[in-house]
Amino acid sequence: MTDPTPSAEPYDTAETKSSPDGLLPGLETAGSDSAPPPLPRVAGYEIENELRESGALRIAGVDEVGRGAWAGPVVVCAAVTDLSPPPELPGRGKRKVRLTDSKLLTEAHREAFAEVLPGWLASYAIGSSPPQEIDEVGMTEALRRAAVRALKALPEPPDLVILDGNNDFLKRPWRVRCEIKADQRSVTVAAASVLAKVHRDRLMAELDPEFPAYGFGACAGYPSPVHQKALEHHGPTPHHRMSWSYLDDLPQWRHLKKHRDPLAGEGQLSLI
Repeated sequence: MTDPTPSAEPYDTAETKSSPDGLLPGLETAGSDSAPPPLPRVAGYEIENELRESGALRIAGVDEVGRGAWAGPVVVCAAVTDLSPPPELPGRGKRKVRLTDSKLLTEAHREAFAEVLPGWLASYAIGSSPPQEIDEVGMTEALRRAAVRALKALPEPPDLVILDGNNDFLKRPWRVRCEIKADQRSVTVAAASVLAKVHRDRLMAELDPEFPAYGFGACAGYPSPVHQKALEHHGPTPHHRMSWSYLDDLPQWRHLKKHRDPLAGEGQLSLI
């Protein structure tokens, strides 16, 4: 992968935007009336600086991984920075690899960032929801529970939470700012993205010796060809989500599918 190289320094203080309709600046979700500017490939502090103007001093960036997997937990990381420049990694030549969405980093760079981020962050914590809980309450509620576990594990509660995406699954009493592609725009969310991804990948890799046919170390529980073939021949493991629709395509194992009470939650999310 080509090392991301920004056209400008990504950690400069951004000019504070005015708030429409008398709302506190920074608490409204960005509108969609006009086309958004191109997304940066390196995360900055624009969102955090705007939120600090509204009085938020401790800002937690929250990101998740594992929502679309067929096996394993959904994992959420909550990260808090002191707004200092984040660590950088050596790239090709004199170029630097800078912090961004974990999906834009190579596995080696994610692992390297995961080694240095804990010592740089002001604080961070990880929460998860196991497959059995996902089956019981549905993905939306499981995701909320995992995020709350991470946030409550922080040494101090945040004044405000930045969520990646446009869905506030946390709700009250948390003060939330939803931002699409926040993991590419916010240093805080990018750090959470990397730590959540590496943590969950390591958890899934630990299952490889016990379930070698499923390729958990390579696919992390997502529907790879190896994973799908193993399901057809061996069926689901205790780490699979048993209420999900992949079982409908496995006649030999379809009888194992769990049908959760629709009144217990919002149900399974689309497998993307």
